[in-house]
Amino acid sequence: MELKAGIFTVAMLAIVLSSPATAQKSPPAPVTSVLPPAPAPAPARHHVDLADLLSVAGPFHTFLEYLQKTNVIETFQNQANNTKEGITIFVPKDSAFAALKKTTFANLTQDQLKSLLLYHALPKYYSLAEFNKLSTLNPVATFAGSQYTLNLTYDMGTIQVKSMWSNPKISSSVYSTRPVAVYEVNKVLLPMQIFKSNPPLAPAPAPAPDAKASDVAPSPTSGKAASGKAKADEKNSSYQVGVSVVTYLALAVSGGLMLFW
Repeated sequence: MELKAGIFTVAMLAIVLSSPATAQKSPPAPVTSVLPPAPAPAPARHHVDLADLLSVAGPFHTFLEYLQKTNVIETFQNQANNTKEGITIFVPKDSAFAALKKTTFANLTQDQLKSLLLYHALPKYYSLAEFNKLSTLNPVATFAGSQYTLNLTYDMGTIQVKSMWSNPKISSSVYSTRPVAVYEVNKVLLPMQIFKSNPPLAPAPAPAPDAKASDVAPSPTSGKAASGKAKADEKNSSYQVGVSVVTYLALAVSGGLMLFW
């Protein structure tokens, strides 16, 4: 009996010791933290050399010359390279400057010329599509200051940039990649702060000289001379014929007389 009790006790102890509650717990597996991938580095900002662009993109030599003369090119370049806002430039063609009298710009002071050039830029990048919304915010301040403003119109994709004395339209997009936009305009922007009246246009070029009448048709004098010469030739020819006839008759008469002898 005691043997059975001992066996029962040993069996119970074995059951208790083999249960999951009393089994030795293994240490938990270490948690490995998965870090998110590092973001790709932002692409390097592309800097546009405005002087190079204007020298090769079109007939903008006059505008570029004024920009370099006044150092406004450096102001524009700094705005393009070192600001988040960027820049929008309206560039008149050489023919737009040539259409105005030379004294229009020659009589400006250095400060006035600088303000005129700054008036051709907005201190922010605008794509062509953004002009539709921008035109609802008229008047729009330019790089020259809050008192130098423009009125923009957007009609079915046609954009006009109105100043006091001119209302040019954007004829083409020279360059438009954020943060720089350069648009060609067909007239110079003329603010009333600089020009108190509408600047005079350049005189029209003199017409090419017509071809001389003598190069195209004979003149009356030359016609008369030719007619007189023809009459003289005709008279001379008649005279020669008359002389020949008289000579022939004289020879015939002479021959007849000789026969009588």
